[in-house]
Amino acid sequence: MSDISTDKVIADNFADGEDICCELPHANDIEHLSPRETLSLEKAQRMSEFLGFLADPNRLRIISILATQEMCVGDLALSLEMNESAVSHQLRTLRALRLVNHRKQGRHVFYSLQDHHVLDFYQAVVEHLDEVER
Repeated sequence: MSDISTDKVIADNFADGEDICCELPHANDIEHLSPRETLSLEKAQRMSEFLGFLADPNRLRIISILATQEMCVGDLALSLEMNESAVSHQLRTLRALRLVNHRKQGRHVFYSLQDHHVLDFYQAVVEHLDEVER
């Protein structure tokens, strides 16, 4: 995976000397935006916090496994080369975010992705990153 900084992306996009700022007011365009189309500050803050919790490599690795199959904590730990306690800690966070479900079968607890929204989001990010790397 490549490490692309925001400054580099901005510099590459405007390398031809194009000015980032416009000089003309666009009041007509702004008037057409309804309050529903503009993200509220409260919702933006909640989304930022939510996405911040996802900014953990181990949580993303767990999601990548659960995107393909349901798995118990022990098998997740083996697959990720982590101890069960660390995996359980990450799974508690993912459960609190309503990203994963769990079910008990005997002494084992099996985890899966909560719903198709989680899988769709994960796949969209993977596809986007694959496009950037090409």
